[in-house]
Amino acid sequence: MTPENLLLRPLITQKCTLGCPDLDRCLGGGIPCNSITELVAESGCGKTQLCLQLALTAQLPIPLGGLSASSIYIHTEFPFPSRRLHQLSLAFHSSHPPIFGGDPCDYIFVQGVHSADQMLGIMTKMEQFVENSRTQLPVRLIVIDSIAALFRSEFDNTPVELKRRSSLFFKISGKLKSLAKRFGLAVVVTNQVVDLVGSEGINGLRIGNLASLCSSGRRVCPALGLAWANCVNSRLFLARHEEVDKEENELGDVNLQSTRSRRRLHVVFAPHLPESCCEFVITRKGIFGVEREQNAAKRNEA
Repeated sequence: MTPENLLLRPLITQKCTLGCPDLDRCLGGGIPCNSITELVAESGCGKTQLCLQLALTAQLPIPLGGLSASSIYIHTEFPFPSRRLHQLSLAFHSSHPPIFGGDPCDYIFVQGVHSADQMLGIMTKMEQFVENSRTQLPVRLIVIDSIAALFRSEFDNTPVELKRRSSLFFKISGKLKSLAKRFGLAVVVTNQVVDLVGSEGINGLRIGNLASLCSSGRRVCPALGLAWANCVNSRLFLARHEEVDKEENELGDVNLQSTRSRRRLHVVFAPHLPESCCEFVITRKGIFGVEREQNAAKRNEA
């Protein structure tokens, strides 16, 4: 394989649908296999809900954009959101005829992990589980929600500890990439954000398409710094902004009515995608692009 051949015949990577045509269009078909995709957002933007939705859509047949696969879901903070998963699974089951039968939640294998060393320690067991899985659907999706929680308070801000932290970054991401390529997996990790103060230093470096990341009126940057940024193949940013609805009365006075949250999905960097973004909403049935909601409203009116 030469660089010229790659240009003439680019490698085709299988992708997993997010369950929404608008979101899939923004991401060039969905979440790619054989690599690590990172979802970066502050709390409340929908990154966990997007991961839960992805664990369900991965079960869809390949012709419908899925992977015909089960998933491993690693959660590192808070109780696992089983109630929300059950709610999404009911909506998923009703919108798709029972293709495989049974409860979709039965094909999502959940494991709690509470430290970086523990995460590294279960990698071998995870590989054996993927290789020897006897479920009806093979495992082809791994979700880690979130990677930042494993490193948030375990390490001191000293050269020795920072070096050990970076070493764990590369060991964990290296094993995840190896699993992804060996078994054709899609690997998704979530990450938190920290406030960006000033524009100097590593946090001020521009990485990807966006000059700066803004959410809830604050300038933010992904947690874990530049070392971790080099461990992922693609980075997606979920932003949230509060919008005030205004109305004018007969006298021309402006009345502030209410506020609503608007959320957008941005492609920060990805080797297979141009700069793009998509607005989305979180509903009882899941996460959907705004265009889908608008079109549904128009159909209902008609």
